[in-house]
Amino acid sequence: MAFSSSSVMEPSPPFIHVPGVPNMRDIGGLSADPSGTKVIRRGLVFRSSEPSRVTEEGISILTEDLRITHVYDLRSKVEIDRAHGKGVATSFEPREWPGGKRVFVPVFLDVDYSPEALAARIAQYANHDVEQGFVKAYESILSSAADPDHPYAPFTTILSHLAGPDPSPMLIHCTAGKDRTGVICALILSLCGVDDDAVAEEYALTMTGLRSRKSELVEHLLRVAESMDIRAIKGNPEAAERMVGARKESMLGTLALIRQKYGSVEGYVVNKCGLKPEDVQRIRQNLVVGAGQNQHD
Repeated sequence: MAFSSSSVMEPSPPFIHVPGVPNMRDIGGLSADPSGTKVIRRGLVFRSSEPSRVTEEGISILTEDLRITHVYDLRSKVEIDRAHGKGVATSFEPREWPGGKRVFVPVFLDVDYSPEALAARIAQYANHDVEQGFVKAYESILSSAADPDHPYAPFTTILSHLAGPDPSPMLIHCTAGKDRTGVICALILSLCGVDDDAVAEEYALTMTGLRSRKSELVEHLLRVAESMDIRAIKGNPEAAERMVGARKESMLGTLALIRQKYGSVEGYVVNKCGLKPEDVQRIRQNLVVGAGQNQHD
């Protein structure tokens, strides 16, 4: 893929500078087999935090350079409404632009699942074991996304896009681009043969991707903890920092949970999300390429 500006790609870690869209990166390039001869195709699946602040230059990069046609928004309506015009410092209003179709695929239907609400749940789950708290929270993401009565079928919708003939580039996001986004991206990578350690390292890149917003998120979380009397976080900046983190151990524990509960990642995708084995095979055909063919044509 050719970029119009050499400054679009940052060298390490593999983030893409899109003005107004933090934590933006391509999940491609990871090894898809032990020999290293197969890799995940670049230029097809991107992830980020919410794009409400995207600039005109950013939109140009998303549409012209990255050729993203679909933007999958995993946030709940309750969460978006709560953040828009209700005393929150930043409005996370949904954005759509010509050539980039926003697809509303909430993981949770009537639940506030913003980062601060997630932190409150983790505090309830975890006590002193933050990593296990994340695993339990991610278990609820897996369960809700695969609910057979879910009208939006979020994970099924995204995976079906990737199973189609010659799928176009997509962007997946939630609010921070860490939890719900992290779970679906982990499923995609694992389904295509990326080993757990590499999947978890890709997930942990979010700690770098959100660095510019870390103090904002921590301060906001502390304010919410004070107003909601979340005692595990209230007046405790170190605890708040852990809650907005993305440690490898959280994703490793989640992948282990998937295998324990569903047999395998493919078992979850087929038996819970409703994809057929041939759909899974097409996803692999579309995403896994030879190491020398590591571009989206």
